[in-house]
Amino acid sequence: MSIDSEQDLAALREIGRICALTLKEMQAHLRPGITTGELDAVGAAFLAKHGARSAPQLVYHFPGATCISINDEAAHGIPGARVIKAGDLVNIDVSAELNGYYGDTAATYAVPPVSSQAERLLKYAQKALDEAIAVARAGTPLSLIGRAIEGRAQRGGFTTLHELGGHGVGRGLHEAPHNVPTYDTRRSGQRLTEGLVITIEPFLTTGTNRVKEDANGWTLRTMNGSPSAQFEHSMVITRGKPLILTALA
Repeated sequence: MSIDSEQDLAALREIGRICALTLKEMQAHLRPGITTGELDAVGAAFLAKHGARSAPQLVYHFPGATCISINDEAAHGIPGARVIKAGDLVNIDVSAELNGYYGDTAATYAVPPVSSQAERLLKYAQKALDEAIAVARAGTPLSLIGRAIEGRAQRGGFTTLHELGGHGVGRGLHEAPHNVPTYDTRRSGQRLTEGLVITIEPFLTTGTNRVKEDANGWTLRTMNGSPSAQFEHSMVITRGKPLILTALA
């Protein structure tokens, strides 16, 4: 969507804040021994407490309030009986709806102890998000976001998952533009416009740029079994720095 009123902005700020707080609450409960189902229940309860609804459940009938993806699961991990262990990389993706507006945020966390390579993967994925946000300005070609993400990934010896990326958000969970790329799409002439609401979400891994779908019809894994890391914010495009809707002060 494109923001055209203060009411829109206030509503997006509120659902963005709730998503960010839910992610923080789930992170606080992340530890070895907890199941992904138990962690999802924490998120579900927190959303309900704030009057928000799980967007994956609402829009797609996803079998969980949040997506929890571990190690080579790049996205759409289904919460359940799986026990989180020391050494895991755990991605928590929270998207929710409140009063007809949607927010979306995610982060990948290490459950210590993890390898130095895993720590580097998280570091570069976070930097990729920061650098992509830095170039996201009104009038900028959409392709520059992908170029910034891929450039940071390559400098760390990592690859980006081309089939996954950001998207428009606001009045729906997934809106135009339907692909905010994680790699350099030089042929794309689409430009960002002032007031546009999008997510930017780098997905970094090693040795592959493709994913495969599990038999469950939801979970996407890296093609070569390597761990994945993702970070995501929802934001409003302006002539200057984007307004990050899912960042906590």
